[in-house]
Amino acid sequence: MKVFKYKNVLIIFALTFAIITMFYFKNSSSAYASKTSLPLNQLQAFSEVYLKIKQNYVQDITDKELFDNAIKGMLEGLDPHSTFLNEKDFKDLQIGTKGEFGGLGIEVTMEDGFVKVITPIDDTPAYKAGVKSGDLIIEIDAKPVKGLSLNQAVDLMRGKVGSPILLTIARTGENGPIEIKIVRAKIKVKSVKYEIIDDNYGYIRISSFQNKTGNNLYDAISNLKKDAKGNIKGFVIDMRNNPGGVLGAAVDVSDAFIKGKKKLVFTKGKTENAVYEFTSNNTDLAEGKPIVVLINGGSASASEIVAGALQDHKRAIIMGTQSFGKGSVQSILPITSKTAVKITTARYYTPNGRSIQAKGITPDIIVKDLELSSLNKNKMIKESDLKGHLKNTDKKNKDGELQAQNKKLENDYQLSEAINLLKGLNILSLRKK
Repeated sequence: MKVFKYKNVLIIFALTFAIITMFYFKNSSSAYASKTSLPLNQLQAFSEVYLKIKQNYVQDITDKELFDNAIKGMLEGLDPHSTFLNEKDFKDLQIGTKGEFGGLGIEVTMEDGFVKVITPIDDTPAYKAGVKSGDLIIEIDAKPVKGLSLNQAVDLMRGKVGSPILLTIARTGENGPIEIKIVRAKIKVKSVKYEIIDDNYGYIRISSFQNKTGNNLYDAISNLKKDAKGNIKGFVIDMRNNPGGVLGAAVDVSDAFIKGKKKLVFTKGKTENAVYEFTSNNTDLAEGKPIVVLINGGSASASEIVAGALQDHKRAIIMGTQSFGKGSVQSILPITSKTAVKITTARYYTPNGRSIQAKGITPDIIVKDLELSSLNKNKMIKESDLKGHLKNTDKKNKDGELQAQNKKLENDYQLSEAINLLKGLNILSLRKK
């Protein structure tokens, strides 16, 4: 009798599902519905699995849990970026796009059953603890990651602010797993930082793409021009280890450097809503000054959109290493007021029609990141190192600032090479005059 009861419930469920689905197709897209039929055999199999779980699973499980898991499995089986957002996930996503959220501060994906770090976000607990792009997280608090979904792994990494977590990581070049202890924190991400370095060259660090990144970039350029007293010589746009973010912010950043009405990025998908083309608005805030863009394997998604646009329009020289290769667009489609699905709806293309998916952006100049600390062992002695040396009495001298700038360049080989390239471009432009 119990089996019969469940079967009746399942028959009602299947019929209701069919009616709802047909109603949806009819009202959302009649053209698509005419070409689509319901997979009744698969629905029957689903019903049978549902029945067997309810009858045989070792402990009671609610219908909500079963259906939520079914939805998760359906989405996560599509690609690494599609997923179901429950109430908590949906809220966290909305907070994250605004630049404030709790956790470790890493952007992750799934690879071969393990959680792969796309990049640690600047100045976050994970970044300070030494987590690196490309790391594979194999255990979280001694619990194996293998077999978990990405959402399940992320849930394990979330926790109360101030609580510790132990990540066991497999890293290329290491003989065995390494353990990294991190303390969870409330993370506020400042997506744009800037400073003048090495004789009026503007350095702009974009660590992520949030709703206000475009406005923050405009402010940064304006302030850099003021700091350089109108004599800015060029810009380095640093998007290394930038995991991406809001598509509109990537468009705003690209637009800031491209003069005229030109294509910046376009998308292609199955539906009309997934087909977009974004163009620039006729203003180059850098006023034609040379630009070098830094990227690496942790530069993904929106970072690649910007790099691709500036590269295709020959507005910047791209330097560094091959980018991550995420050339897909995810849309947030609400299910209820508190839940949604994040689903891949389109691929994006650079102005010249290049798809970056699984390929990435190839830099114009390949410069690998090198460890330079060993070079300091043979540091040359200078006049200023000698005991009793005469002091420089020039009041205009900014020795402290220069030392700080030089230290920044000494510790960052790729940035140093970017500045050297800008200097070379400036010398060439002066000789042409």
